[in-house]
Amino acid sequence: MHVLIIEDDIDLGQALLASLKREGISGRWVRSLRDAEAFVGETPDCVLLDLALPDGYGIDLLRRWRARDNPVPVIVITARTALEDRLAGLDSGADDFLVKPFVMAELISRLRAVTRRYARQASERWQLGELAIAPRTHQVWLSDALVDLSPREFRLLVELARDPESVVSKSLLGQRMEPLGDPLDSASIEVHLSNLRRKIGAERIRTVRGVGYQLVA
Repeated sequence: MHVLIIEDDIDLGQALLASLKREGISGRWVRSLRDAEAFVGETPDCVLLDLALPDGYGIDLLRRWRARDNPVPVIVITARTALEDRLAGLDSGADDFLVKPFVMAELISRLRAVTRRYARQASERWQLGELAIAPRTHQVWLSDALVDLSPREFRLLVELARDPESVVSKSLLGQRMEPLGDPLDSASIEVHLSNLRRKIGAERIRTVRGVGYQLVA
């Protein structure tokens, strides 16, 4: 999972990055609306958005994204406790709202819940036809039979399963499969794709020439 943090408080920004890293989640931290616009193109899995930023109001940024049909999940994090602030955030397209100070464990739990909903899955076990995936326990079943996948094969499958209706580019797969380091190279992705196809069925991963790959439920 890759998270974009938009927060101007230095201590909180650093604490968020550290907490995410301990959970194996990569993060990009920016401190202004201007920088956030530049990095949202990285296609984060979720955005943590503060409301009061040096160059504007976080809700204005959220409204612009939704007006452009940007569906990225957004959790508003703010010290503002007024009902009107919470309503403004949710009515503008936020997926969740967390008031500072908060416990990091709760934030991580909310991140997982929001991204799970975004993936159109209602539980910890994602069901895609005869294929079932449990992201937290790193288990995969095919027709109720457990499938033995390597860690990279599993991560590759999860990234394809986040939105089965979309085609995922090879470059984005490379970045997401190694979120805490250098992107995985094209040749390695091809090897893992080949092994994954052999284990779950070649017909379940469609190649869209010149675009990327799509999981077929």
